[in-house]
Amino acid sequence: MTPLAQFMELNRNIILFLYGLVFFSLGLTLAMQSRSHSRLELARSLKWLAAFGLIHGSYEWGELIIPLQSPNLSVASLFFWKAAQLLALAASFAVLFQFGISLLALTGKWRWLHILPTALFLLWLAVVYGVLLPVMPDTDTWRNTGNALTRYFISLPAGLLASFGLRRYAQQRIVMFNAPHILRTLQTASLALFLYALLSGLIAPPAPFFPANWLNTISFSQVTQVPVRIFRSVIGLLLTISMIRALEIFDLEYLRQIEAMERKQILGVERERLGRELHDGAMQAVYTAGLLVESAVSLAAPGSPLAERLQSAIGALDGAVQDMRRSLNELTTTAENQSLVEALSQLVQDPRLAEGVRIQLALNLPIERSLSPSATAHVLAIVREALVNIIRHANASLAKISLEDNGQQAHLSICDNGRGMSPDTLPGYGLRNMSDRARLLGGKLTISGQPGKGVALQLDFPWEEKA
Repeated sequence: MTPLAQFMELNRNIILFLYGLVFFSLGLTLAMQSRSHSRLELARSLKWLAAFGLIHGSYEWGELIIPLQSPNLSVASLFFWKAAQLLALAASFAVLFQFGISLLALTGKWRWLHILPTALFLLWLAVVYGVLLPVMPDTDTWRNTGNALTRYFISLPAGLLASFGLRRYAQQRIVMFNAPHILRTLQTASLALFLYALLSGLIAPPAPFFPANWLNTISFSQVTQVPVRIFRSVIGLLLTISMIRALEIFDLEYLRQIEAMERKQILGVERERLGRELHDGAMQAVYTAGLLVESAVSLAAPGSPLAERLQSAIGALDGAVQDMRRSLNELTTTAENQSLVEALSQLVQDPRLAEGVRIQLALNLPIERSLSPSATAHVLAIVREALVNIIRHANASLAKISLEDNGQQAHLSICDNGRGMSPDTLPGYGLRNMSDRARLLGGKLTISGQPGKGVALQLDFPWEEKA
């Protein structure tokens, strides 16, 4: 035995522990990432990769723990734990198979492939436990044979499909984010899955059939002087690091959702501004011109060419007024037919906002209190703008929103526990937008804050909309 092989044998338990730790860490990290708000299929597929890491890591730790505990176990108990460990190995590869299939987002006639991992697992279970176990009295031979069949018929196709699915998904969906570093990270993870498929799916324990009787863990170690688990551990570590770094895609997606909300907010403000200018400026001027032309008709002789031209001008002006009214209706944004309480409750449940900060909503309003759709839209826009500002700039963990009835007026309060702001901070576009909406409500908006003590927004506005 060479010194390197001797070193590996002496440190076998440490190698097994680290090998299991790599995959268990992968599973635990992915399992703790809740991305229910994400629209990416990757967010829903990661649960399968997390399950693979947790189960496979537990299997590898079983390779360490079961032999250490074997002197304290009966023959029946030892067989039970070895059989359970083999079952865990097959289950881990089955969920890895499911991870690859879920990334392909199969539809139509290919939808049936979603049952393939379960079908393979059940077939493996029937063969290994129902057919081979009764005819193989030697437990170790049965276990090695089952292990080899697991790797050839589940692990190899699972790893290859997961590698292909992740690479294909990255090229089709992640490339749209224009984030080349994340794309490269996912491609690295895909490569790690491909290499793992080869090392895990082709190199099995010695078994009495080809290729396990020729290419196996023992022959591999004799050639390389290094156990195959070392290579699998390095590949597993590469996969773990790559997938953890790739989780940045969800933060990027979330930031772009917030930016989309801001753009929508700005667009709504501009539409309302254009609508007001159209109503107060151009449409009033055209309407006034129509009145002047109507007054001029009485000065023209009935049936004269001038009278006919003036009537045509009146018709054209009336048509222009109708066109501007239609445009005004399209530009004016109004809230749906919701009460203010319903609208606010729905707003704070928006996952794009709830992901960025924990929101507490306190409503103290009589049932009969309500606002017009346009006033409701202004209040919602102020709350949304405030929450977006808290998420993007305050670095806060909590935002408190309260709305209460003060008789003829309502009082809205929005506070956070973030970094606060300096008293000499100049108002930006968002603050000016909120002030404009407060003015349209006929209310009063005050914003106060100190560095390190958060920001408090107070809005008092009448229940009856300002004329």
